[in-house]
Amino acid sequence: MFPLSWEMIMKKYTNIYDISNIPEIIQEAIHLKKNPFAHENLGKHKTLVMLFFNASLRTRLSTEKAAKNLGMQVMILNVNDTWNLEFEDGTVMNFNTTEHVKEAAQVISQYADIIAIRAFPSLTNKEKDASEWILNRFTKHATVPIINMESATMHPLQALADAITIEELKTIKKPKVVLTWAPHPKALPQAVANSFVEMMENIDVDFCITHPKGYELNPEITLETQINYNQAEALKDADFVYAKNWSSYSNYGEILSQDANWMLTQEKIKTAKFMHCLPVRRNVVVEDAVLDSNNSIVIQQANNRTYAAQIVLKKILENL
Repeated sequence: MFPLSWEMIMKKYTNIYDISNIPEIIQEAIHLKKNPFAHENLGKHKTLVMLFFNASLRTRLSTEKAAKNLGMQVMILNVNDTWNLEFEDGTVMNFNTTEHVKEAAQVISQYADIIAIRAFPSLTNKEKDASEWILNRFTKHATVPIINMESATMHPLQALADAITIEELKTIKKPKVVLTWAPHPKALPQAVANSFVEMMENIDVDFCITHPKGYELNPEITLETQINYNQAEALKDADFVYAKNWSSYSNYGEILSQDANWMLTQEKIKTAKFMHCLPVRRNVVVEDAVLDSNNSIVIQQANNRTYAAQIVLKKILENL
């Protein structure tokens, strides 16, 4: 039904633009979900090594499940439990770093057919975070494909799962999708929001973003996407509402507002389907009445994390 074509060959997945045909891969993921073991020999004798610089629940479990659905072996390394890695070139390593990424990436590549990496931003050094210094150093020095399990500025696996979820549950051809900022007690990255914006810009939806002033995302990502500072106005007639906190991009990493009035309530979203990447702080980001309602699709989103990862792994394995 979905023959391998040159247009759909994937050599890595570090951002959504590694997908050449997004609508096609969404449909293929939905098809794969109906029979997840249809390609269980594709990954036979292949190994996925997952490197976690930061904690994970859904990404870790869903990606491991996806790999095993394809017959792969999986090895997981919490990088904080091993040597301190050095990422800068030309550094005199006489302080607290023990091993350079040049050696580490090449060594891990000998153990892996695909490497997946999760590494959060510092939220203190804007330029360094924007350079994706961990992800890109591994991409440069590894000799096998790299998958991004959330980096300093992007979370493309989550964005693909989100798009799959919208495609499955939409009731009209071009639904209205709203990404709304929500309050949170901690400074959070922009990665989920960034990749969601990029994904929505590349599928057939009526999309807008709403947030308080000062929370504008990177304009190189939002491009011409409509931004509305009036949440109530933005949410009007929405089919899908995606709530997510992120810290300031212009005042990098800062919390400029914790305005509880931006919390999502049942009164605000009405009959719209509620989305969130999880974990979510109840009665801070969104009230219980929304999360516990039939309009909440956060569990379906989490389930689709497996099939987003699985279609990506399948495409890369087909190219090995």
